[in-house]
Amino acid sequence: MTISESQLKNWANQGGTTAAEDTHKSIRYALRQYNWPNGVEYEDYLQGSYRNFTNIYVNSDVDLVVELVSTFYHNPIDEASIKAIGFSAATYEWGRFRQDVINALIAYYGSQYIDTSGGKSVKVLPNNGRLKGDVVVAAKYKYYDGARLVAEGITFWNTKNGQQIVNYPKRHFDNGSAKNANTSQWYKPAIRMFKNAREQIYKNKSWLAGKFPSYFVECLLYNVPNSKFGVSYQDIYCNLVNWLEAELDSNPSSFVCQNEMFYLFGSDSVQWNGEDAKLLANEWISLWNS
Repeated sequence: MTISESQLKNWANQGGTTAAEDTHKSIRYALRQYNWPNGVEYEDYLQGSYRNFTNIYVNSDVDLVVELVSTFYHNPIDEASIKAIGFSAATYEWGRFRQDVINALIAYYGSQYIDTSGGKSVKVLPNNGRLKGDVVVAAKYKYYDGARLVAEGITFWNTKNGQQIVNYPKRHFDNGSAKNANTSQWYKPAIRMFKNAREQIYKNKSWLAGKFPSYFVECLLYNVPNSKFGVSYQDIYCNLVNWLEAELDSNPSSFVCQNEMFYLFGSDSVQWNGEDAKLLANEWISLWNS
């Protein structure tokens, strides 16, 4: 037994975006009402499924980044490179910026709608049609090879355990857009198709719910060769799961995150568990067969 082409095509459709865009506009407006300290500059933008056009109908929370750009952090580099680049010490750091963002959101929405208990994000709770916003308060991060700038991303600290987290959401977006173009626009619909297939797995096996985060699903599928996409959704489904089953067994160390700055599997906070990826691939196969 197989999954019909019409079902897969339905799964590949993008979910609504209007409420997410309205939520972003609301939070952006709230931040702009705040009396920021002189010299502080920031950017705010969507990230995650809504930003990458891979959201499905069950998506609700809106992921946003508020990035401090007037101060930046960088990876450890040698003293000679620091002198060559000409760094100067910052006077306004991430911790103060995070508190200013919280103050701005409380001033606009009221403290009852702001939840700061999460270690990685500040949550703006839903109200009057506004979706819940997960606001990642971050600072610009620059990755250097000696004095040569390699990539720019964001960094922030988990307030529960003090762990620094570095990620590259703009590179994730750019690489995903390039792969979508290189697969004749099949890549992002395929992501949505497999995310919905994951939701069906959750319905059938509730104990697996939440085990396969959307970010890692995207990164997993990013590794599939472009030649495996196209013709029909049924072909894509079979091609991708068969390739994943083989490669996850034989060559898991070659998998990368979509930003191409980290390997996909490992113990870092931005990496995934390889056994969970194998489990997901097997569940996709079982869903097709059953």
